[in-house]
Amino acid sequence: MSFNLTLFDNKQLEVQAVSDIMLCNQTTQQYALSLTEKQAMEIVETRTTALKHSGRIEFGGGIIGELIAVFCDSPYLSQSNYEKVLHELIEIFYYFKNETLDLMSDDDLLAYMKEYFDGVCSGDLDLLKSRELERIARNIRLGNDPDYNELAEERQKQIETEAKENESYR
Repeated sequence: MSFNLTLFDNKQLEVQAVSDIMLCNQTTQQYALSLTEKQAMEIVETRTTALKHSGRIEFGGGIIGELIAVFCDSPYLSQSNYEKVLHELIEIFYYFKNETLDLMSDDDLLAYMKEYFDGVCSGDLDLLKSRELERIARNIRLGNDPDYNELAEERQKQIETEAKENESYR
């Protein structure tokens, strides 16, 4: 037996979410990026699916407008990959909201996603998800700073040890 709780008219929420996404075109057009109404509807469907898979609920347009605003100036987005990347970023966002145990705010998660997407990942969504965001989520679950990097810390200790050894030889 299936149990669904419907508090709001889902169709009305979807219409509002599509409208919110279409308003983002005013900002993104300066970066030569825009979405059609059909693409916006498909993005809302991706959000709905990602929310279901992650067991989350959200009202209105949710994170989509913020995600678009954060990523629209990325050098790794073009009109040809814009919609596809948005779909993947939405799925990644909700997945990592759960993986970080909701201990990271939406704004912080988006900022990390953008920093690594534009930085060390060079627009590679697989690297973003499987390496950088996994590391951040693991750090948060362990109670570490999100930026904590065990390998970097070990390397720093090694450098300090070598420096001390070199001083002792003098």
